[in-house]
Amino acid sequence: MVDAIRVEGLTKVYGELVAVDQVGFAVRAGELFGLLGPNGAGKTTTICMLTGLTRPTSGSAMVAGQDVVKRPFQVKEHIGMLSDVASLYNEMNVWDNLTFIARLHGLHRNKRSERIGDLLDLFGLIDSKRQPVGTLSTGQKKRLMIAAALVHEPEVLFLDEPTTGLDVQSARDLRSLMLELHSRGVTIVLTTHYIQEAEQLCQRVAIINQGRIVTIDTPDHLKSLVQQECFVQIAFDRPADELRARLQSLDQVERVIISGSGARLYVKDISEIVEPLIQAVTASGARVVSFNTNQPTLEDAFVTLTGLHPEVMLADKAADG
Repeated sequence: MVDAIRVEGLTKVYGELVAVDQVGFAVRAGELFGLLGPNGAGKTTTICMLTGLTRPTSGSAMVAGQDVVKRPFQVKEHIGMLSDVASLYNEMNVWDNLTFIARLHGLHRNKRSERIGDLLDLFGLIDSKRQPVGTLSTGQKKRLMIAAALVHEPEVLFLDEPTTGLDVQSARDLRSLMLELHSRGVTIVLTTHYIQEAEQLCQRVAIINQGRIVTIDTPDHLKSLVQQECFVQIAFDRPADELRARLQSLDQVERVIISGSGARLYVKDISEIVEPLIQAVTASGARVVSFNTNQPTLEDAFVTLTGLHPEVMLADKAADG
Protein backbone atom coordinates (compact mmCIF):
# COMPACT_ATOMS: atom_id res chain seq x y z
CA MET A 1 0.00 0.00 0.00
CA VAL A 2 1.25 3.51 -0.88
CA ASP A 3 2.39 5.73 1.99
CA ALA A 4 0.74 9.16 2.15
CA ILE A 5 3.31 10.22 4.76
CA ARG A 6 6.80 8.94 5.53
CA VAL A 7 8.81 10.45 8.38
CA GLU A 8 12.41 9.65 9.32
CA GLY A 9 14.42 11.11 12.20
CA LEU A 10 12.27 14.25 12.39
CA THR A 11 13.59 16.57 15.10
CA LYS A 12 12.74 20.07 16.30
CA VAL A 13 14.87 21.94 18.81
CA TYR A 14 14.04 25.29 20.42
CA GLY A 15 17.16 26.49 22.23
CA GLU A 16 17.83 23.81 24.84
CA LEU A 17 14.37 22.26 24.47
CA VAL A 18 14.06 19.21 22.24
CA ALA A 19 10.38 19.38 21.35
CA VAL A 20 10.44 16.48 18.87
CA ASP A 21 13.22 13.91 19.05
CA GLN A 22 14.07 11.60 16.14
CA VAL A 23 10.44 10.82 15.28
CA GLY A 24 9.78 8.29 12.56
CA PHE A 25 6.59 6.72 11.18
CA ALA A 26 4.57 6.14 8.04
CA VAL A 27 0.89 6.73 7.30
CA ARG A 28 -0.75 4.66 4.59
CA ALA A 29 -2.97 6.27 1.97
CA GLY A 30 -6.56 6.21 3.18
CA GLU A 31 -5.59 5.51 6.79
CA LEU A 32 -6.96 7.21 9.90
CA PHE A 33 -3.77 7.55 11.95
CA GLY A 34 -3.58 8.89 15.48
CA LEU A 35 -0.89 10.73 17.43
CA LEU A 36 -1.82 10.16 21.07
CA GLY A 37 -0.06 11.86 23.95
CA PRO A 38 -0.26 14.41 26.75
CA ASN A 39 -0.05 18.16 26.35
CA GLY A 40 3.52 19.11 25.47
CA ALA A 41 4.39 15.67 24.11
CA GLY A 42 5.29 17.05 20.67
CA LYS A 43 2.10 16.25 18.75
CA THR A 44 1.37 19.76 17.47
CA THR A 45 5.04 20.48 16.72
CA THR A 46 5.16 17.31 14.64
CA ILE A 47 2.04 18.36 12.74
CA CYS A 48 3.46 21.85 12.17
CA MET A 49 6.57 20.35 10.60
CA LEU A 50 4.55 17.98 8.40
CA THR A 51 2.34 20.81 7.16
CA GLY A 52 5.17 23.19 6.34
CA LEU A 53 4.39 25.63 9.16
CA THR A 54 7.62 24.91 11.03
CA ARG A 55 10.97 23.95 9.57
CA PRO A 56 12.52 20.81 11.10
CA THR A 57 15.88 21.12 12.81
CA SER A 58 16.85 17.80 11.25
CA GLY A 59 15.32 14.71 9.70
CA SER A 60 13.10 14.27 6.69
CA ALA A 61 9.44 13.84 5.82
CA MET A 62 7.48 13.24 2.65
CA VAL A 63 3.81 14.24 2.62
CA ALA A 64 1.66 13.43 -0.42
CA GLY A 65 4.83 12.93 -2.41
CA GLN A 66 6.31 16.32 -1.43
CA ASP A 67 9.41 16.95 0.67
CA VAL A 68 8.42 19.12 3.65
CA VAL A 69 11.95 20.54 3.98
CA LYS A 70 12.68 21.24 0.32
CA ARG A 71 9.13 22.00 -0.91
CA PRO A 72 7.05 23.28 2.06
CA PHE A 73 4.82 25.48 -0.10
CA GLN A 74 4.04 22.62 -2.47
CA VAL A 75 3.12 20.46 0.52
CA LYS A 76 0.36 22.91 1.43
CA GLU A 77 -1.26 22.41 -1.97
CA HIS A 78 -1.84 18.74 -1.17
CA ILE A 79 -3.02 18.94 2.44
CA GLY A 80 -5.81 20.35 4.58
CA MET A 81 -5.42 21.28 8.23
CA LEU A 82 -7.57 22.04 11.23
CA SER A 83 -5.75 23.63 14.16
CA ASP A 84 -6.58 25.67 17.24
CA VAL A 85 -5.85 28.81 15.24
CA ALA A 86 -9.06 30.21 13.75
CA SER A 87 -8.97 30.44 9.94
CA LEU A 88 -12.45 31.87 9.37
CA TYR A 89 -13.83 35.40 9.08
CA ASN A 90 -16.60 35.93 11.63
CA GLU A 91 -18.22 38.83 9.79
CA MET A 92 -18.60 36.82 6.57
CA ASN A 93 -21.26 34.19 6.12
CA VAL A 94 -20.57 30.46 5.80
CA TRP A 95 -20.83 30.33 2.00
CA ASP A 96 -18.64 33.39 1.44
CA ASN A 97 -15.95 32.02 3.77
CA LEU A 98 -15.69 28.84 1.76
CA THR A 99 -15.86 30.75 -1.52
CA PHE A 100 -12.96 32.94 -0.45
CA ILE A 101 -10.85 29.92 0.51
CA ALA A 102 -11.76 28.11 -2.72
CA ARG A 103 -10.65 31.13 -4.74
CA LEU A 104 -7.34 31.18 -2.89
CA HIS A 105 -6.83 27.59 -4.04
CA GLY A 106 -7.68 28.54 -7.60
CA LEU A 107 -10.90 26.54 -7.99
CA HIS A 108 -12.92 27.48 -11.07
CA ARG A 109 -16.21 29.26 -10.35
CA ASN A 110 -18.44 26.37 -11.47
CA LYS A 111 -16.31 23.87 -9.55
CA ARG A 112 -16.38 26.12 -6.48
CA SER A 113 -20.15 26.21 -6.18
CA GLU A 114 -20.52 22.47 -6.62
CA ARG A 115 -17.74 21.66 -4.16
CA ILE A 116 -18.98 24.08 -1.49
CA GLY A 117 -22.53 22.82 -1.79
CA ASP A 118 -21.40 19.21 -1.40
CA LEU A 119 -19.29 20.04 1.66
CA LEU A 120 -22.03 22.04 3.39
CA ASP A 121 -24.42 19.18 2.81
CA LEU A 122 -21.94 16.62 4.15
CA PHE A 123 -21.15 18.73 7.22
CA GLY A 124 -24.78 19.55 8.00
CA LEU A 125 -24.33 23.27 7.37
CA ILE A 126 -26.37 23.80 4.21
CA ASP A 127 -29.20 25.53 6.12
CA SER A 128 -26.66 27.89 7.70
CA LYS A 129 -24.91 28.93 4.49
CA ARG A 130 -26.05 32.58 4.73
CA GLN A 131 -25.40 32.81 8.47
CA PRO A 132 -22.44 34.91 9.69
CA VAL A 133 -19.70 32.65 11.01
CA GLY A 134 -19.54 34.66 14.23
CA THR A 135 -23.04 33.49 15.14
CA LEU A 136 -22.29 29.76 14.77
CA SER A 137 -21.87 27.44 17.73
CA THR A 138 -18.40 26.11 18.57
CA GLY A 139 -19.29 22.74 17.10
CA GLN A 140 -20.56 24.30 13.87
CA LYS A 141 -17.38 26.36 13.56
CA LYS A 142 -15.22 23.25 13.95
CA ARG A 143 -17.18 21.50 11.23
CA LEU A 144 -16.91 24.53 8.98
CA MET A 145 -13.15 24.72 9.56
CA ILE A 146 -12.78 21.10 8.48
CA ALA A 147 -14.95 21.80 5.44
CA ALA A 148 -12.67 24.73 4.61
CA ALA A 149 -9.65 22.43 4.90
CA LEU A 150 -11.24 20.08 2.38
CA VAL A 151 -12.35 22.63 -0.24
CA HIS A 152 -9.43 21.90 -2.57
CA GLU A 153 -9.80 18.10 -2.16
CA PRO A 154 -6.45 17.54 -0.40
CA GLU A 155 -4.79 14.15 -0.27
CA VAL A 156 -4.14 14.35 3.47
CA LEU A 157 -6.19 15.99 6.23
CA PHE A 158 -4.51 16.96 9.51
CA LEU A 159 -6.79 17.38 12.53
CA ASP A 160 -5.04 18.80 15.59
CA GLU A 161 -7.12 18.17 18.75
CA PRO A 162 -10.41 18.72 16.84
CA THR A 163 -12.82 17.86 19.68
CA THR A 164 -11.13 19.89 22.42
CA GLY A 165 -13.55 22.40 23.91
CA LEU A 166 -16.66 20.84 22.39
CA ASP A 167 -19.69 19.68 24.33
CA VAL A 168 -20.39 15.95 24.41
CA GLN A 169 -22.90 15.93 21.53
CA SER A 170 -20.79 18.15 19.26
CA ALA A 171 -17.72 15.98 19.92
CA ARG A 172 -19.72 12.86 19.11
CA ASP A 173 -20.99 14.43 15.88
CA LEU A 174 -17.47 15.43 14.86
CA ARG A 175 -16.13 11.93 15.51
CA SER A 176 -18.89 10.49 13.35
CA LEU A 177 -17.91 12.95 10.63
CA MET A 178 -14.28 11.83 10.83
CA LEU A 179 -15.36 8.23 10.34
CA GLU A 180 -17.49 9.28 7.37
CA LEU A 181 -14.54 11.12 5.77
CA HIS A 182 -12.34 8.10 6.36
CA SER A 183 -14.93 5.83 4.71
CA ARG A 184 -14.67 8.09 1.65
CA GLY A 185 -10.94 7.44 1.38
CA VAL A 186 -9.56 10.60 3.00
CA THR A 187 -6.20 10.09 4.69
CA ILE A 188 -6.49 11.58 8.18
CA VAL A 189 -3.85 12.31 10.80
CA LEU A 190 -5.49 13.01 14.14
CA THR A 191 -3.75 14.34 17.22
CA THR A 192 -5.56 13.81 20.48
CA HIS A 193 -5.07 13.49 24.23
CA TYR A 194 -8.35 11.58 24.53
CA ILE A 195 -7.49 7.89 24.76
CA GLN A 196 -11.02 6.70 24.05
CA GLU A 197 -11.14 8.92 20.97
CA ALA A 198 -7.99 7.32 19.57
CA GLU A 199 -9.33 3.85 20.37
CA GLN A 200 -12.68 4.57 18.72
CA LEU A 201 -11.41 6.23 15.54
CA CYS A 202 -7.88 5.23 14.63
CA GLN A 203 -6.69 2.24 12.65
CA ARG A 204 -3.21 2.72 14.10
CA VAL A 205 -1.97 4.86 16.95
CA ALA A 206 1.46 6.37 17.62
CA ILE A 207 1.86 7.03 21.35
CA ILE A 208 4.14 10.02 21.79
CA ASN A 209 5.65 11.31 25.03
CA GLN A 210 8.38 13.89 25.67
CA GLY A 211 8.98 14.29 21.96
CA ARG A 212 9.58 10.61 21.26
CA ILE A 213 7.43 7.91 19.71
CA VAL A 214 6.92 5.24 22.38
CA THR A 215 5.23 2.74 20.07
CA ILE A 216 3.04 2.47 16.97
CA ASP A 217 0.42 -0.19 16.47
CA THR A 218 -3.27 -0.92 16.14
CA PRO A 219 -5.39 -0.25 19.25
CA ASP A 220 -6.22 -3.97 19.48
CA HIS A 221 -2.58 -5.06 19.40
CA LEU A 222 -1.55 -2.40 21.91
CA LYS A 223 -4.26 -3.70 24.25
CA SER A 224 -2.98 -7.25 23.81
CA LEU A 225 0.44 -6.18 25.14
CA VAL A 226 -1.05 -5.45 28.55
CA GLN A 227 -0.69 -8.33 30.98
CA GLN A 228 -4.16 -8.13 32.41
CA GLU A 229 -6.51 -11.04 32.85
CA CYS A 230 -9.70 -11.13 30.82
CA PHE A 231 -12.80 -12.42 32.50
CA VAL A 232 -16.53 -12.80 32.03
CA GLN A 233 -18.85 -12.08 34.97
CA ILE A 234 -22.13 -13.92 34.50
CA ALA A 235 -25.20 -14.43 36.70
CA PHE A 236 -27.84 -17.17 36.32
CA ASP A 237 -31.37 -17.79 37.47
CA ARG A 238 -30.13 -20.65 39.72
CA PRO A 239 -27.08 -21.55 41.81
CA ALA A 240 -24.03 -21.28 39.57
CA ASP A 241 -22.47 -24.37 41.16
CA GLU A 242 -24.95 -26.48 39.20
CA LEU A 243 -23.24 -25.27 36.02
CA ARG A 244 -19.65 -25.54 37.22
CA ALA A 245 -18.77 -28.66 35.20
CA ARG A 246 -20.20 -27.23 31.98
CA LEU A 247 -18.37 -23.95 32.44
CA GLN A 248 -15.03 -25.59 33.23
CA SER A 249 -15.29 -27.79 30.14
CA LEU A 250 -15.26 -24.86 27.73
CA ASP A 251 -11.99 -24.60 25.74
CA GLN A 252 -11.37 -20.90 26.36
CA VAL A 253 -11.99 -21.05 30.12
CA GLU A 254 -8.86 -21.19 32.29
CA ARG A 255 -10.55 -21.18 35.70
CA VAL A 256 -13.97 -20.60 37.25
CA ILE A 257 -14.88 -18.87 40.51
CA ILE A 258 -18.42 -19.50 41.76
CA SER A 259 -20.30 -17.15 44.09
CA GLY A 260 -23.99 -17.86 44.70
CA SER A 261 -25.84 -17.52 41.41
CA GLY A 262 -22.88 -15.84 39.76
CA ALA A 263 -19.64 -17.07 38.19
CA ARG A 264 -16.45 -15.38 37.07
CA LEU A 265 -14.78 -17.10 34.12
CA TYR A 266 -11.15 -16.24 33.43
CA VAL A 267 -10.65 -16.70 29.70
CA LYS A 268 -7.98 -16.55 27.01
CA ASP A 269 -10.03 -14.55 24.50
CA ILE A 270 -13.36 -12.95 25.32
CA SER A 271 -14.39 -12.79 21.67
CA GLU A 272 -14.06 -16.58 21.38
CA ILE A 273 -15.97 -17.49 24.55
CA VAL A 274 -19.28 -15.66 24.20
CA GLU A 275 -21.04 -17.95 21.72
CA PRO A 276 -20.01 -21.34 23.24
CA LEU A 277 -20.76 -20.00 26.73
CA ILE A 278 -24.31 -18.98 25.84
CA GLN A 279 -24.85 -22.30 24.04
CA ALA A 280 -23.66 -24.28 27.09
CA VAL A 281 -25.90 -22.32 29.46
CA THR A 282 -28.92 -22.66 27.17
CA ALA A 283 -28.36 -26.40 26.79
CA SER A 284 -28.42 -26.77 30.58
CA GLY A 285 -31.83 -25.16 30.76
CA ALA A 286 -30.51 -22.21 32.78
CA ARG A 287 -31.10 -18.56 31.94
CA VAL A 288 -28.55 -15.72 31.93
CA VAL A 289 -29.61 -12.83 34.18
CA SER A 290 -26.59 -10.56 33.59
CA PHE A 291 -23.40 -10.66 31.55
CA ASN A 292 -20.34 -8.37 31.83
CA THR A 293 -16.83 -8.56 30.45
CA ASN A 294 -13.48 -7.15 31.48
CA GLN A 295 -10.52 -6.92 29.16
CA PRO A 296 -7.53 -4.58 28.67
CA THR A 297 -8.25 -1.16 27.16
CA LEU A 298 -6.06 1.25 25.22
CA GLU A 299 -5.93 3.26 28.43
CA ASP A 300 -4.33 0.29 30.19
CA ALA A 301 -1.78 0.02 27.38
CA PHE A 302 -1.06 3.76 27.51
CA VAL A 303 -0.39 3.66 31.25
CA THR A 304 1.83 0.60 30.89
CA LEU A 305 3.86 2.05 28.03
CA THR A 306 4.27 5.62 29.29
CA GLY A 307 3.87 5.42 33.06
CA LEU A 308 1.46 8.37 32.82
CA HIS A 309 -2.00 8.40 34.29
CA PRO A 310 -4.64 9.45 31.73
CA GLU A 311 -6.03 12.10 34.08
CA VAL A 312 -2.70 13.92 33.85
CA MET A 313 -3.30 14.52 30.14
CA LEU A 314 -6.75 15.96 30.72
CA ALA A 315 -5.58 18.14 33.60
CA ASP A 316 -2.64 19.45 31.55
CA LYS A 317 -4.92 20.33 28.65
CA ALA A 318 -7.45 22.08 30.89
CA ALA A 319 -4.69 24.13 32.51
CA ASP A 320 -3.26 25.02 29.12
CA GLY A 321 -6.67 26.18 27.89
